[in-house]
Amino acid sequence: MSDSPDAHSLLSASSQLTVMEVDAIDDKEFDIPQVDTPPTLESILSELEEEEEPFLLEDTCMLNTDNIDAHSCDTSSLASSDSGDPAHLKRKKKTMDVNTTVHGSVLRHSLLKGISAQIVSAADKVDAGLPTAITVSGVIVVGTSHGLALVFGKDTNQALRLCLGTKTTGAEFGAVSALTINHDCSRLLCGFAKGQITMWDLANGKLLRTITDAHPPGTAILHVKFTDDPTLAVCNDSGGSVFELAFRRVMGMRSCDSRCLFSGSKGEVCCIEPLRAPSDFRDHPITHYSLLAMASLTKILVIGLKPSLKVWMTFPYSKSDPSSVPQLAWQFVPVQKIVNPILAFCKGDTVHFLLVKKEESGTIHVIKQRQLQISCDIISLSWINSRTLVLVDSHEKLQVLDRPSQEVLEIMDLEQVQLVYNSRHFKSLATGGNVSQALALVGEKACYQSVSSYAGQIIYLGTKSAHIMTLRTWRERIDCLLKQENFVEALSLAWSFHEGTAKAVVGMFGDPVKRKGVVGDKMVEILFQFTEHALRKCPEQGKIQVMEQHFHDVIPVLVDYCLLLQRLDLLFNQLYARLVENVVAKGVFLELLESYIVADRLGHLTTPIMRDLLAHYHGNGMMDSLERCIVHLDVTSLDIQQVVKVCWDNQLYDAMIYVFNSGMNDYITPLEKLFAMIGPPLKEGRSLTDEEVVMGNKVLVYISCCLAGRAYPLGDIPEDLVVQVKNQVFEFLIRLHSVDSSEEEAVFPFIRTLLHFDTREFLNVLAMTFEDFKNDKQALEYQQRIVDILLQVMVDNPDFTPSQVGGLFTFLARQLAKPDNTLFVNRKLFDQVLEFLCSPVDDSRHTERQQVLLELLHVGSVVHFDEQRLLTLAEKAKFYQICEFLYEKKHLYDRIIDCYLRDPLRKGEIFSYIHNLLSMPGYSPEEKQTVREKSLQRIQELVTLDPYKSADLVVFHFSEEVQQIISELQDDQLLFNFLSCLLGPRESPHLQTILSEDLDLHDLLLDLLCRFAPQKLLTFLQTSQHYRLEEAVQITEKYHHSEATAFLLEKKGDVHGAFTVLLETLTEKLSLLSSVIDGSGGEDGGEEEQQRDMDSNLTRVEDSLNNIIDLCHRSSHNLTQQQREALWFPLLETMMASQKLVKGVSAKQTSEVLKELTMKVLNSMSSFISLPAIIQRILQDPVYGRGKLSEIQGLILGMLDTFNYEQTLLETTTSLLNHDLHWSLAHLHAAVTRGLHPRQDHCNICLQQYKRRQDSAEEIIVFSCGHLYHFQCLQQKGCGWGVSEQQQQWSCYKCSSSQGGRAMPTTELKRGRSTSLAQTRVTSVHHDADAQTQRKKVFVETTLDLQQEQSWDQLRCLYRGPSRLSILSELSHCHGHEKTGPLITAQPGTENFQLKLAPPPMVEE
Repeated sequence: MSDSPDAHSLLSASSQLTVMEVDAIDDKEFDIPQVDTPPTLESILSELEEEEEPFLLEDTCMLNTDNIDAHSCDTSSLASSDSGDPAHLKRKKKTMDVNTTVHGSVLRHSLLKGISAQIVSAADKVDAGLPTAITVSGVIVVGTSHGLALVFGKDTNQALRLCLGTKTTGAEFGAVSALTINHDCSRLLCGFAKGQITMWDLANGKLLRTITDAHPPGTAILHVKFTDDPTLAVCNDSGGSVFELAFRRVMGMRSCDSRCLFSGSKGEVCCIEPLRAPSDFRDHPITHYSLLAMASLTKILVIGLKPSLKVWMTFPYSKSDPSSVPQLAWQFVPVQKIVNPILAFCKGDTVHFLLVKKEESGTIHVIKQRQLQISCDIISLSWINSRTLVLVDSHEKLQVLDRPSQEVLEIMDLEQVQLVYNSRHFKSLATGGNVSQALALVGEKACYQSVSSYAGQIIYLGTKSAHIMTLRTWRERIDCLLKQENFVEALSLAWSFHEGTAKAVVGMFGDPVKRKGVVGDKMVEILFQFTEHALRKCPEQGKIQVMEQHFHDVIPVLVDYCLLLQRLDLLFNQLYARLVENVVAKGVFLELLESYIVADRLGHLTTPIMRDLLAHYHGNGMMDSLERCIVHLDVTSLDIQQVVKVCWDNQLYDAMIYVFNSGMNDYITPLEKLFAMIGPPLKEGRSLTDEEVVMGNKVLVYISCCLAGRAYPLGDIPEDLVVQVKNQVFEFLIRLHSVDSSEEEAVFPFIRTLLHFDTREFLNVLAMTFEDFKNDKQALEYQQRIVDILLQVMVDNPDFTPSQVGGLFTFLARQLAKPDNTLFVNRKLFDQVLEFLCSPVDDSRHTERQQVLLELLHVGSVVHFDEQRLLTLAEKAKFYQICEFLYEKKHLYDRIIDCYLRDPLRKGEIFSYIHNLLSMPGYSPEEKQTVREKSLQRIQELVTLDPYKSADLVVFHFSEEVQQIISELQDDQLLFNFLSCLLGPRESPHLQTILSEDLDLHDLLLDLLCRFAPQKLLTFLQTSQHYRLEEAVQITEKYHHSEATAFLLEKKGDVHGAFTVLLETLTEKLSLLSSVIDGSGGEDGGEEEQQRDMDSNLTRVEDSLNNIIDLCHRSSHNLTQQQREALWFPLLETMMASQKLVKGVSAKQTSEVLKELTMKVLNSMSSFISLPAIIQRILQDPVYGRGKLSEIQGLILGMLDTFNYEQTLLETTTSLLNHDLHWSLAHLHAAVTRGLHPRQDHCNICLQQYKRRQDSAEEIIVFSCGHLYHFQCLQQKGCGWGVSEQQQQWSCYKCSSSQGGRAMPTTELKRGRSTSLAQTRVTSVHHDADAQTQRKKVFVETTLDLQQEQSWDQLRCLYRGPSRLSILSELSHCHGHEKTGPLITAQPGTENFQLKLAPPPMVEE
């Protein structure tokens, strides 16, 4: 094996614990308190396993071991040729790998080719058997199934040095089941499947001892281990016991003394691990105790073999799978700068860590540390160094874990290893399989002897091969990623080595600075390789976007790591020199620099890079990006002349300002250049372009920053320049003329320009600046000077709007209101501005001028105006908000109402104002009274403005003055609108009650409704309850609203009166219809118009008829037959008479409509009046009595059709009901009369034949459950209950006793199985005459048993919902005399109800 180091290097690298490793240990995980004083071995041995309550495992005798193969042999992976255990197939399942941070390939997995080849060769050629166990130290020893131990060297060739044992001894001892080598690699112990142990001299291959009596016979050796003392070893057998082996040599005679350390009868041990110190720690004080860790099925024990046997710790497992394999592993670990051993153990998916240390008192303390949770079932646990563990799970997935961070570093599949399992030895098949089921279950996944770790190496034994795992060095891990061309991952891993955050680091020495230098050099090398690879792999043809994306994936990585390594020389000189060879790469590189520059990660560029950057951004029109870059770069790296020219040519004003400020400490030149751009258009009075507006805003922000001591566009001005810059800007602003001024230029051009650009924002800038002026005398002088200039420029200047002038004076008033004010302003100027703002001549900008004046008044007590004069001016100028402000100060609240009503923009707010003033507590009663009086005076205007809000106001505040308000409202339409809102429905029932008490108001509203909104009259009458019926009838009759009158009469109870009114209306409409028809016959033109008139009249007739029919329907239920006829017959006669009036060819369509309406009347009245009475009334008509029956033939035929339909419906319904009833009764009868079959021919109580005597008359009772009893036997047991013998009910004695031994109560019997449908008494055939005369009548009980109840429930489920009988009954009532209305009232849409008839469902017998 070319990669395998020699034995010396392996030994020297065994446990290198450098100072770095000690310092890097996290102390937080070692803060768990110490355990109590450890118990003695005697107490542990005498303790029962079941007493471990918190960690109790299932009792081994209760485990289900039906699927355990008692004859299975050593098991391996699915691909193993030695897999003789079918149960192992179940654990071969695929699992999801855990997604973790990329750490590269941590483990180097190598096949031991020489050993693997010789294992296969030995099995084939000399019948050595398959491999069963392996151990490693200075040599590698493999045990076989035929009892041989093959010793291989650890050199490159892995030559076979010794073959220990023979096939003869193998046949006698069985397979090699355990191996161990002592610390100096001079002795080998072999344990066998039949219980023997042999000791060999590894120097010459001599057999030194054969031990056959060290433990009970008939048990296999599971483990045999040397301790640090070469004369002391321990072994563990398949009985679960642990024995100490002490080797002696007296006078040339070798002997072995055995001592039981733990008996399997107290709990079976299946794993042992003595603490063996590496050569570096042989003098560690804890080695004097010769510690031994033992894992039973329920707990972990740590005992000391020296100086005397003592238990130092016991630790029970948490709940876990009974088939999980316990694992133990020791490792010396530096903790808090002291090296102590840690025991790692697990059973299932949780790894626990115990720190073991010796106290000064001589006792050993065990400290529990942070545990590790893994989502898999662990079958192998090994340390590979002091920080890293290697686990194998039940799916043969190897996981490398970093213990401090609990992070999975790598997952590897060991399927190709074909791991050897030790199931055969755990089941002790070689000695007859005399082991417990629990131990055999654990053995299913046991592979203790297939894994051996030594000096940073772990060897795994497969059925045909041996594999070695070692940690890769940091360089190897990086190179592995580079071979796969994973450059980004390689750089990330290298950076973790550089920062000291990587896990499982091997091969890195020296102090941290030296390490960073070494790793940094490696990263530079990777960066070069990555650059070359990217250029080589770039697609030569295709879309430019593909090429750009290729470099977008590469270049940010190069830049990031160069910045992290602080190697900008590498980035800008060497890497950039390679990238410029590709035009696309160069462009992507320059464009990507922007994000680093803007984020201030890159502040300085070399001159060539800056030149290329300017050229690229300018050439591609990326001027915004260029500007963002310039303002973040160090100005010393810029060619100022070139940059200023580019910025000015491309309107990059931010960049230009930055260059002038930072590069030349010039803060005035940018202002002059910008004013030269925005000054001329403002002077000419033309509107600014968007670009010029942006420029003007930049000027304002720039001035604000300079005066506040901040740099533009970001950062701060150097402290030594702050005052100087501020004074320079002030001097610039107050210049009388610009540098290149003409004769026509007005004074103070810069202030004038800013005022014209945005007065309010410029004044805001000054206001913010003035806030900072405290004790700066020079600044205060500038402040006064600027104020004087502002007044000089703006006052009496028609170029400025009232808003601009008002803004100036508002600004001045606020400055004057400050407590430390030093400004002086002539107060007469405020009077002038007042006259200017309140000028009634100028009606333009009315709202704007009022708002400015209002702001000026709100500033405070600084500005004192003559209020009376101001009020006069405001009223003239119609500044009602100003008047309101002044009236508010004088508490003249009633005048404010006039202001609101006069102000067209704020009229609607008056209601809220009045309501708030009358509701809020801050006003005196006198003030509220004046407001009330003013409101009542102006009530007509308020109602005209908004009737609904006026009504709300009246309800809340003027409910006592309603009559006065009504008298004030002269206009009837206005009064109607007001009352409609006042008496309409309201949310508050209390307010509704107050107004509803005044019935006169409702009568007045009813009168107004009849006049102004007759279409709403009926709705009002139906919803309101507060009018008087008599007066309401009179009012509706007065205005001839017949429908409303009829509604009121019906509400009074005068149905005939209501009917008469509606009938008169119908008659009038029919007369009008006939007159329209008559008129149409004599005229020639206007046919379409006549047709429209006829259609509208027909519609009115139909509506009127529907109203009458609805009235008759509603009333007929409560009337006698005679009273019904008095309603319906006049209606029928009216409709029939109308048909006689409509004659002629032109009236054919109208006649058809009238006939349909007449049929509608007939159909409606047929529900309340008998058909013979209707026919008789028709025939009594003098017209029809003279034999003109053809005219009513249609009516009579329609009535006959209705009769035929109802007769057919009745017959069908009767037939269905009879069929359903017969079907149900037939099934019930069949269920009741079904015969019973007894299970036996004897009584279940007396156990005698049911015919005990041939000549006696005995009655028997048979239940549906099949049990048979004599009548007398049941009676004696008290199984019957009832009033008399004929009505007596019985319960099955046997079924009742099985539920408690006694007869159940009646309620239980109704549900229990012992109640029967057919409790039948049967009388014997042979009886005498006396017995026959005295014999009771044979009877059949009809109680249902459980099965029959279920059948009956199924039958009922078929008829869920209303029965057909109830539906049909309701249907018949619809056509009867007692009920009209919807068929099923609970269901919507029943007016379209259709009867769907279907045969009953078929139920199989």
